[in-house]
Amino acid sequence: MKKTLLAVTLASLFPLAAVADVVVYGKANVSLQSTDEASYSTANGNQADGSKVELLSNASRIGVKGGEEVNSKLKVIYQFEYQTEVDDGTNGSQTFGQRNIFLGLQGVAGTIMGGHFDTPTKVAQEKIDLFNDLEGDITNIFKGENRVSNIVQYVTPTFGGFAIAAAYTSEENDGTFKQAGTPTNGASVSFSYTSPVFYGAIATDQDVEADGISLVRAVARLTLGPVQLGALAEQYENDNTGYDEDGALVSILWNLTDKWAVKGQFGDSDVRWIDGEAASVGVDYKMTKNATLYGYFTSVENGMNDATEPTVDTYRDDTYGGVGVDFKF
Repeated sequence: MKKTLLAVTLASLFPLAAVADVVVYGKANVSLQSTDEASYSTANGNQADGSKVELLSNASRIGVKGGEEVNSKLKVIYQFEYQTEVDDGTNGSQTFGQRNIFLGLQGVAGTIMGGHFDTPTKVAQEKIDLFNDLEGDITNIFKGENRVSNIVQYVTPTFGGFAIAAAYTSEENDGTFKQAGTPTNGASVSFSYTSPVFYGAIATDQDVEADGISLVRAVARLTLGPVQLGALAEQYENDNTGYDEDGALVSILWNLTDKWAVKGQFGDSDVRWIDGEAASVGVDYKMTKNATLYGYFTSVENGMNDATEPTVDTYRDDTYGGVGVDFKF
């Protein structure tokens, strides 16, 4: 991350003091993927199978962030981050889609901020998901990967590697109409420990996704020389339907050299879908400090109906393979 031409352009348009701490950052992640998606219905025997080759933009983004000191113990901070589609230039009907955006205060007592951004539970995942933003992303079989609006968050300073993040989400409703299963006032909290060798976290969401829905997530990462081992476990409950399920995921990253790395990941979960499984293997080649060439293969299987349904009669069995480049700036 560094100041770029955009920061210089901003400085030419606004007083220098206003943009003195502007950092422009982002990444372009594009892959060429072979997709084979199949589904089967036990109710009527229908089977669908389709394959294609597609160019994908995997959560490519650009953002600006920075701040200004109020005094030696307090700083105003901000971030405006947007996702853009490198492959076709559209994100729905827009060129840019909002990602993590906030305004806050950072000081010796911690950080408080408000806006639209990832919950503490999502952030607690850390680097466990080795195929984040690709087809092997844990969102295929888990919930809790929420980026929400109208969220206020406080993060404590780090004490001996320990930190707490607590967030409140507001539905901004006067209470005149309330329906079960719809967005509501919620809370997300995480407690984490970080060291050079070990990372661990426990996080929970209460009513963040919708009224009556709760989630607990535990995460651990162990780094042993060139090898990184990761694990995630999740418990999900929906009081509106009586649905109560769980899931687990393990991952491994092995840095063979300073350039080459191999990785693998497997998850088994009933949280998002019934009988959900996702397995991925991949290889990374670090071309430069900021540019990585990668290849991957992913298999995803699950019941197509949402797991809150009493029965499942349609199943999914999809495979994906591709190569791509991830460039950070």
